[in-house]
Amino acid sequence: MDRLDDMLAFIKVVDAKSFTAAADRLGLSKSVVSRRITELENRLGARLLNRTTRRLSLTEVGQAFYERCTRIIADLEEAEMAVADLHAAPRGRLKVNAPVSFGLLHLAPAIAGFLERNPAIEIDIDLNDRYVDLVDEGYDVAVRIGRLRDSTLIARRLAPANRVVCASPGYLARNGSPVTPEDLMRHNCLLYTNVPAAEQWSFQVDGETRTVRVSGNLRTSNGDLLRAAAIAGVGITVLPTFLIGDALQSGAVRCLLPEYYGGGSTVYAVYPQNRHLSPKVRAFVDFLAGRFGPEPYWDTALTPPSAGGGP
Repeated sequence: MDRLDDMLAFIKVVDAKSFTAAADRLGLSKSVVSRRITELENRLGARLLNRTTRRLSLTEVGQAFYERCTRIIADLEEAEMAVADLHAAPRGRLKVNAPVSFGLLHLAPAIAGFLERNPAIEIDIDLNDRYVDLVDEGYDVAVRIGRLRDSTLIARRLAPANRVVCASPGYLARNGSPVTPEDLMRHNCLLYTNVPAAEQWSFQVDGETRTVRVSGNLRTSNGDLLRAAAIAGVGITVLPTFLIGDALQSGAVRCLLPEYYGGGSTVYAVYPQNRHLSPKVRAFVDFLAGRFGPEPYWDTALTPPSAGGGP
């Protein structure tokens, strides 16, 4: 027999001063309630109630046990109410993981607005390009860009992750602009090494995918460094528009070969599968989806839009 059920039956008997009335309140038979009290006394090795044909009264031990039981049941009810409140309103600590560049450029200002709307939430955010295990490392949600590896996670699309081939006006003035993908083989191409086959760039030519092998004097695993080098006129690179979009809008770099370059990728919010999605995770993911969306602000300068993945 469940101990909490026995305790609740005992409390009801004491409050009602009757086995019959307590049984009615619990929706049980009188014999079941009486048996629970007897089993409780046997387990405790002490008499809790003095029974006569006319009335029930607590023994000294019973009085002390009754006071403890009422506190325990009250604490349990309070705990259940607290959980219900937590599930109904976004609050608590939210542990987030995101790539460094995207986190600094776009999550940081987004989080400021999110916290203003949700003052009962605290965010613990880790900006790291390392692929983390959300379950093992205790993350509530992560922002990921590109192909998703773990099919056991729930993924919510936040925005497209478009990429462009780009270079500064200064570099193009000195070296000319590529007209076809093959022209890139004669240019200084800046390579992002955190992807397979960094020196192979793919293009769509006459409906077919064509791979061009490129080379250059700068290779790095950091997209921010590539952005700075491209703006400085070092060479031609491929970058996601969430990283280079402001430079495209200002004219610091120009989009090259838009009719050839393309491919699909996405910015996702991913989180572990749970039967009940917590309000804090739901609120955060909904906020990001609304802030970024299918036509994110960093794609304003794309004419026409091109798609792809990126660092």
